[in-house]
Amino acid sequence: MNAFYDDLETRDPAAREAALMAALPAQVAAAKAVPALAAALADVEPAQVASRAALARLPVTRKHDLLERQQAMRGTAAADWDPFGGYSAIGWRALARARAGAQRVFQSPGPIYEPEGRARDYWRMARALYAAGLRAGDLVHVSFGYHLTPGAWIVDSGAQALGCTVFPGGVGNTELQLQAMAELRADAYAGTPSFLRILLEKAAEGGLALPALKKALVSGEACPPGLRDWFAARGVQVCQAYATADVGTIAYETSAHEGLVVDESVIVEIVRPGTGDVLPDGEVGEVVVTVLAPDYPLLRFATGDLSAVLPGRCPSGRTNLRIKGWMGRADQTAKVRGMFVHPSQIAEVLRRHPQVARARLVVEGEMANDRMTLRAEAAGAGSGLADAVAASVRELTKLRCDVALVAPGTLPNDGKVIEDARKYD
Repeated sequence: MNAFYDDLETRDPAAREAALMAALPAQVAAAKAVPALAAALADVEPAQVASRAALARLPVTRKHDLLERQQAMRGTAAADWDPFGGYSAIGWRALARARAGAQRVFQSPGPIYEPEGRARDYWRMARALYAAGLRAGDLVHVSFGYHLTPGAWIVDSGAQALGCTVFPGGVGNTELQLQAMAELRADAYAGTPSFLRILLEKAAEGGLALPALKKALVSGEACPPGLRDWFAARGVQVCQAYATADVGTIAYETSAHEGLVVDESVIVEIVRPGTGDVLPDGEVGEVVVTVLAPDYPLLRFATGDLSAVLPGRCPSGRTNLRIKGWMGRADQTAKVRGMFVHPSQIAEVLRRHPQVARARLVVEGEMANDRMTLRAEAAGAGSGLADAVAASVRELTKLRCDVALVAPGTLPNDGKVIEDARKYD
């Protein structure tokens, strides 16, 4: 049995990087052609964006950008109406523009609407399912939601592209889902790890055997090693996938269980939270994604999730970049004395004072009696730097702040820029 989905997974990293960068200008051109990005990319020549350095100079798109533009265009006249906020190249009627019509449209919390194109395995989930051990001919019990959001459809389309049969279990109806799993002898499960645990516990309580269930792909929640071991003790080998409703599959776990391997059609950057500044490998930051998909050409889409690049190659033999997996949320905005303080403001402080390598704003005390301290890593700096940094913080946030200069390497590498340590009791 082939251990890899295709030859792309084991190609030379330099060849992969060359292929991704060669394809990038076409993706930039597709982004430049949609109304939402046309102005921001007006002075960008797509052919010149053929390196990671050039990509890093382009603006980041955030989920709130999608929401704000979609909201602004929902009530407009027919000629300007666009539920996708001008970000999509596909849709229906006039929204299809120069490309084919969308196959489906979904609604995520916000609400934010996402299009689905007609390409086979549009969300690129087949590769992740294959890495989890699924093969053509397997029956996959899908317990993600089929209602409104694309979660189940992401897995469903990947499973069908792989040649699997799908049982659309959806969410809830635990007893009926268990009955189907037992009577249909499902080979695999796809859904959240918490619901899989509920299913297995209820099966054990009721004396219901699931001898065919041997593998699972889980997503939507963290699945720590202890829970993965719990599943393995009950005969189910579990792998995780990292995907979002906006960009589909980003990375996937293999049987090695050492980080997540980035999908072959995805360019991942790890940036300083609140900015588009790329961090060195190993530093924890926000996951920013560019997918080579012209139907919905989101360039440098900020997921809001924290992770870091893992050094070395995956023991499974796959050669693509690996990330550590989900390490928390990047949106660390705090409200202090009636004012919002954002990670982007702390990033601006660092830009103004290059002597500071890293910084963390700690908010302490009690509500209505808070105090801020910026812990800043700087080598051999005196009080003059601390005073200058404090002045910058005050200018940017309109709030007073103490500055504590600490030695390089003192702050933890966890991606946290703002730490809210206040007591809310």
